[in-house]
Amino acid sequence: MTAIVKLQLSLEALAEVISSLNLEEKRQLQEIIEQQIFEAEALYEDDVETQAEIQAVRAEYAVGEYATMDEYLAKRLNQGNLRLLL
Repeated sequence: MTAIVKLQLSLEALAEVISSLNLEEKRQLQEIIEQQIFEAEALYEDDVETQAEIQAVRAEYAVGEYATMDEYLAKRLNQGNLRLLL
């Protein structure tokens, strides 16, 4: 019989626990995390609202209603709406 225990840990505490694992345990954990990420992304991509948003963005891109981040920042800088901190 497998027992399931649910804990709430801070990210810092979790990082400490992970750092105490040996290499093989870390690889096993990595596989578990990657599988869960893959499953979560698959659910997200299958979401009807997400699909509608993706299609809308693709349509905007197809007709040229987009700008790269560099173009957007240059435009904002030229309009005086953006200040760069150096």
